[in-house]
This record gives sequence, C-alpha cells and structure tokens, in this order.
Amino acid sequence: MFGNWIKTSILMAGIVALFGALGGMIGGQQGMLIALVFAGAMNVWAYWFSDKMVLKMYRAREVDASSSPYLYNMVRELAQRAGLPMPKVYVIDEAQPNAFATGRNPEHAAVAATTGIMQMLSERELRGVMAHELAHVKNRDILISTISATVAGAISSLAQFGMFFGGNDEDRPNPIVSIILMILAPLAGMLIQMAISRTREFGADRGGAEISGDPNALADALAKIDAYARGIPMNTAERHPETAQMMIMNPLSGGGLKGLFSTHPATEERIARLRAMA
Repeated sequence: MFGNWIKTSILMAGIVALFGALGGMIGGQQGMLIALVFAGAMNVWAYWFSDKMVLKMYRAREVDASSSPYLYNMVRELAQRAGLPMPKVYVIDEAQPNAFATGRNPEHAAVAATTGIMQMLSERELRGVMAHELAHVKNRDILISTISATVAGAISSLAQFGMFFGGNDEDRPNPIVSIILMILAPLAGMLIQMAISRTREFGADRGGAEISGDPNALADALAKIDAYARGIPMNTAERHPETAQMMIMNPLSGGGLKGLFSTHPATEERIARLRAMA
C-alpha cells in the first residue's frame, strides 16, 4: 500500500510538472507560473466540488434505510467492518452494471450503484463490489483520481491553446519542437492519469476483499460485470469519459487501442490476483 502511494505521488508530480512546462512553452516564465497557479486552483476546486458535480451528472438519487434497505444496510455493515464513517448512498438509474465512490475524504464520502448492478449480481457479489468502493474511500483514491483527471483535461486544453498562441520567440524553443511537444503533452497527461487509475484499482480490489472477507465474491462479480457491461451502453459516461476511471469497470465502448488507453487493468489479471488471495 505504501509503495502505491509513492508511485501515485510521483505520477501526480509528473502531471503537474507537465502542465507547468506547457505553460512555459506558451508564455515563458510568466506562463509557467500562471499555469502552475491555475493547476493549483483546479485542484482546490476538485477537492471541494467534484463529488457533487459527478453525482449530479449521473442523476444519482440518495437513498436511506427506508427507501433502499437492501443496499443501505449492506453498505453500513461493510463501513463498520472497514472502520469508516457511514457514507452517503446513492442509486443511479442505469442498466449497465457499475458502481463508483466519490468524496474528498472518508468523512465526506458517497458510494453509488446502478440499478443494473443491483439486479444482476447476487447479494454476495454486490457485497464484494461495495467493499471495493469503500476501499477506494479508505485509501482516498477518488480524490487523487479526480485531481489527476482535472489536470490532465486542462493539459489538453492548454496544448490546443498553445498551437495558436504563445509568447515571443525569446520565451519559446524551436517552433517545430514546440508543436511536437504540444501534440505529445496531452497524450502523456492521459497516460499518466490512466497509470494512476490502474495502480489504485489493484489496491482497491485487495482492500475490498479484505473488508468483505471474501475475495472470490469480488472476483465473481468482476467476471459477471465484464461479460455484460460491454454490451450495455452508459450514455452519461460516453459524454463525460473523464469519469470512466471512477467506475469499478470501464463503462466506455472501446476501439483498437482500448487496452493502451483503458483506465482499468485487465479484468483477467484482477480476477487472478483475487483468486490468489482466496
């Protein structure tokens, strides 16, 4: 776990440095300073408001022990096992089986499950999934992923701006080099973001298995979700692909480079690690 935190910290430092470097290309030292200040401001915004934005985006509705006793009581029992405060619980009216967690810290956390995953999985399997999401909360993964996604998106926008505007010739390197870097920078930011997400997903699988006490339950759930999720579109995720990394399974329809640009590790590898734990 400690090794994962070191790796994530290095990756986060890399993505912020990349943002600052792009700002320097566009506007020299002043541009770099502005870019780093902007990156810091975005991180502050993501810290306080990203959870509310994502829940509203997916039209999630909060439930309690009266409106959804099955899910709510399951999350409450798992939160107690994990030593976590009770998070808010949400249901999303989507046919695709999926789930995610959000929040800036365990005291301000929320977990959400689609109606599809509640209908498709057995109680034992759903318990494994919700334990996985609570492991994300315990490890503060969602805050890290949200901040990296915010900065990665800003890198792409800044690079596009830099293709048309920039500082004077003394501030910038060779124009051809600048163009190449501005094309590659968004790609690098995307790959860093995805590396962060993949690293944290393995940790949440292990943590979720420990919380539930049943690694095979989560492994069975992942196999079932993977088999069905690909054929059931989730339109909100397709419109906002930056949120894909939050889900327990990649909700996006993929192309030929899906493996390279996936925010999640290969399902087969995740299942194999869980089977080994059992």
